[in-house]
Amino acid sequence: MMRLRIQRATWPRNALILADTPRPDCPDCDGVGGTEHHYGDHETGEYAGTDWEPCHCSTDWRILLLPMPHLPRWLRRRTNHLDPWGPDSHSDEPPF
Repeated sequence: MMRLRIQRATWPRNALILADTPRPDCPDCDGVGGTEHHYGDHETGEYAGTDWEPCHCSTDWRILLLPMPHLPRWLRRRTNHLDPWGPDSHSDEPPF
């Protein structure tokens, strides 16, 4: 049985996709979809990364529902990111 949900994908392009979810009552992964295994460096014992082991209850089934349009270039490249409360944009006087 599939448990479908709508997700937003960002790679390779923004889109809405329909995806299967892990079984919420799975005793192996508690509904997360897999198990993390942290490991360390052999010489120092410091944290070196995490491996992800997918659970049998989750699948990689996905289907594209709606490709989302890109923002126009003039909306993506704004160079004037002024702080609205900064000294160059508004007064520092309190409103009370």
